[in-house]
Amino acid sequence: MNSKNYFIYNNNNNNINLTNNNNNVYLRRTNSVTRLSEIKDLEKKSRREQADQPVHEPKDSLFSSSSGYTNYRGLLNLCIILLVLSNARVALENIIKYGILVDPVQWIKIFIGKPNAWPSCQLILSVNIFILISFVLEHIFATKLWRERTGRILVMLNIATILSLPPIVINSVHCNPIGASIACGLYSIISLKLVSYHMVNYWCRKHKLCTKKLSNAGPHTRRRSFSSKEIQKLHQNGSTNNDSKHPLVEYPNNLNLVDLYYYMFAPTLCYELNFPRSERIRKRFLIKRILEILFLLQLNLGLIQQWMVPTISNSFKPLQEMNFTKMLERLLKLAIPNHIIWLIFFYWFFHSCLNTIAEILRFSDREFYRDWWNAESVNYFWQNWNIPVHKWCVRHLYKPLIAKGVNKFHASVLVFLLSAFFHEYLVSVPLSMFRLWAFFGMLSQIPFSMFVSKYLNNQTANIAVWISLIIGQPLCILMYYHDYYVIHHVNKNK
Repeated sequence: MNSKNYFIYNNNNNNINLTNNNNNVYLRRTNSVTRLSEIKDLEKKSRREQADQPVHEPKDSLFSSSSGYTNYRGLLNLCIILLVLSNARVALENIIKYGILVDPVQWIKIFIGKPNAWPSCQLILSVNIFILISFVLEHIFATKLWRERTGRILVMLNIATILSLPPIVINSVHCNPIGASIACGLYSIISLKLVSYHMVNYWCRKHKLCTKKLSNAGPHTRRRSFSSKEIQKLHQNGSTNNDSKHPLVEYPNNLNLVDLYYYMFAPTLCYELNFPRSERIRKRFLIKRILEILFLLQLNLGLIQQWMVPTISNSFKPLQEMNFTKMLERLLKLAIPNHIIWLIFFYWFFHSCLNTIAEILRFSDREFYRDWWNAESVNYFWQNWNIPVHKWCVRHLYKPLIAKGVNKFHASVLVFLLSAFFHEYLVSVPLSMFRLWAFFGMLSQIPFSMFVSKYLNNQTANIAVWISLIIGQPLCILMYYHDYYVIHHVNKNK
């Protein structure tokens, strides 16, 4: 007979039958999985008791993903130190090469010292005309003198005029770019605010929220919005709109100038009849934010004068000669100061400025941004870095399109198209030229988003988002600077 042994595994009793040619069966029970840790401990103990004094045991290297090690704080500190030292060297080299270029007086001259800055101021003051037109239109809607369709056409004409007036004025009188940028930014904000104002009032009319439920409060009085504690007390006391000392405002009691201008100054683009309000103004918090505004504004202006302007000025020749190596070097040299200035601007505007306005107006919704720096997709970044705009897009564009039957992808593309329009509007109009670099830069986010979502994930996706921010912005700046210099300097000299 064949003398080879063979094994039989029995699933029912977890036995291994070892059978030989003599038909003798030996049963041995397998080790339980729960005893593996005990076995390992016994092995370690027996190894320690050996005479050779062993020091080795199975372990993964810390940089291996299987090690489970995550504490890289020291390396992060090293990166920060290297970043500070490298930028300090660049700053010192810049000062040695160009001297001290920071001059606050120069900025004052740019804003008020030239006659062509005043048309921008007049343009800024003229925005009140369109605000009052919207106010009058809503009063007419409330009295039902016009049909909704007729009034909607007038509202659209008013909004279109708001966006059309800055290009007409700026191109006709040639305002300086900084004043024109402020005017265009204000007109863009007011246009979005008025769209929300008209839509919300339309929703109120549609749902027939009339003055019948209100008490003796007149149609032209507007009580301040509720604070969270006041609303809680009203619910606890079971108060209604009729017996409460401070009832919630209902349509059309919100149609007054106090309400409208509170909304115009509030740090939000979405209109509500009753905004959440804080209990009081925190003086220490307000003083901190004001000091941040003053310091960071001077810091950013100084960095632009000392760091950005020389780098951009030295970039024209490589762009003109189409020397791609030098163009790449200029791009990378511009990327770091541009990104630092952008980060400072983000904190200055979204944290310091908006919190200051909110604190003065006791506007208690302070979610102006979320953790966009952790974005692992392009969509997450655009949804979280500018919350007021994101809320407006979702509330007044994305959801209405979905309600009309538009699929989510097409609705998202239309949101990006609107965002691309305003990006181009805020750059091309102040510079008095139309090149569509910012427009196509925003549209390129759509295929880039699809690529990141499909091929990258987690940390690699976050790195890709950061690279797009660091490289994309200075690339647009160089392209616009080249075209602006050619149009306003080279062509004029010819």
